[in-house]
Amino acid sequence: MATCKDSQFKPACQQDQNAVLKRRDFLKTAGRLAGIAAVSGGLVPGMSSRAFSASDGLETRSAKLGFIALTDAAPLFVAVEKGFFAKHGMTDVSVEKQSSWGTTRDNLVLGSARNGIDGAHILSPMPYLMTIGAITTNNIPTPMYILGRLNVAGQGISVANEYLDLKVGTDTTEFAKAIAAKRAGGAEVRAAVTFPGGTHDLWMRYWLAAGGINPDNDIATITVPPPQMVANMKVGSMDTFCVGAPWNAQLINQKIGYTAVTTGEIWHNHPEKAFAMRAEYVDQNPNASKALLKAILEAQIYCDQPENSAEVAEICARRRWINAPVGDLLDRMRGHYDYGTGRVVSDSPHKMRFWDDNASYPFKSHDKWFLTENIRWGYLPAATDTAALVDKVNREELWRLAAVELGVSNAQIPSSTSRGIETFFDGTVFDPENPQAYLDSLVIKRMA
Repeated sequence: MATCKDSQFKPACQQDQNAVLKRRDFLKTAGRLAGIAAVSGGLVPGMSSRAFSASDGLETRSAKLGFIALTDAAPLFVAVEKGFFAKHGMTDVSVEKQSSWGTTRDNLVLGSARNGIDGAHILSPMPYLMTIGAITTNNIPTPMYILGRLNVAGQGISVANEYLDLKVGTDTTEFAKAIAAKRAGGAEVRAAVTFPGGTHDLWMRYWLAAGGINPDNDIATITVPPPQMVANMKVGSMDTFCVGAPWNAQLINQKIGYTAVTTGEIWHNHPEKAFAMRAEYVDQNPNASKALLKAILEAQIYCDQPENSAEVAEICARRRWINAPVGDLLDRMRGHYDYGTGRVVSDSPHKMRFWDDNASYPFKSHDKWFLTENIRWGYLPAATDTAALVDKVNREELWRLAAVELGVSNAQIPSSTSRGIETFFDGTVFDPENPQAYLDSLVIKRMA
């Protein structure tokens, strides 16, 4: 197994030496504050009567953050619009739209000192792939930290109306026959995802493979930025795509395609986007990083309160953020799903969550699954030490510290870094303590 002594991890590991003392200071403070919270019984999260002040001791009040036009970036939008960043002392936070996940990566590599960004709303596997240089120019590592999860579930796999009579769902048997016939006739069949090795790529591959469709041999996988998915399907560039809200609903509203399956149906309450920052920024500005995280946690609490759903949808729809009709956002944000096939589900258990059900906490076990799936599809070497890499990138202890200082009750702070054994819609089981057993159970895979 690869370790931090191996060449692929050396550049990233060297960053740790400068952060060790700061990390210990964080943990000591977290322990002290946890004890205070235990005595007080914790405070109810989101209480407006409490003044959350983080202005003392901030190394900087500035940060440049990136986002893609997706509903799961809502906590960043709300933190700006409701003044949560400023409330926690971060009065000079710029939240900037990125054109694609590749652009997000490139601007994180640059950092704000070189006109890039310090952190971002990002696909959860990307900080890992950047840290080891797997997706960066010349494979030069850019060490990253995941500070929190932004949401669970809420993505969708859509299919063109060309296949409307099939009403494709979790069972892709008939879809497999249809695309095989199309290919036999000389036409190319394409599945669009947002970034190789990212969450949407992994959901699409899992869904296809579970139905016996090899995503490497039976269909061409292409990369398309989220806001361009609908327009590309409209002109026939793809047969199916996986993306986050609001683009699946917009596809239906424009009568171009329909939702085959929500990703929450593939894996209930699956982890999705992360809030990640350059390790250099966090190591140099630990208090400012904590303030940013507290503002985002407070925004996540706000986003998940039912009485705020209409306002949050309206904020997301604004031109500076997603720039889409509110009608394309609100229903699914509230859990009302019209699949575009006559199937309508109200109060779906698979709706996007920002805070409830521990949606914000970055479970290490989930990140281990992302890395294992990247191994499955050949994006990472089979010998990758996933446990060591997760410990390097996932800074869940900072989330705990921020949550305690914010007044989150003990009951809403997970007691373990693992959510335990996960079961997928096809019965496949992932035990984070035995990833190899998971890999061995999969029939369709491509290992490096």
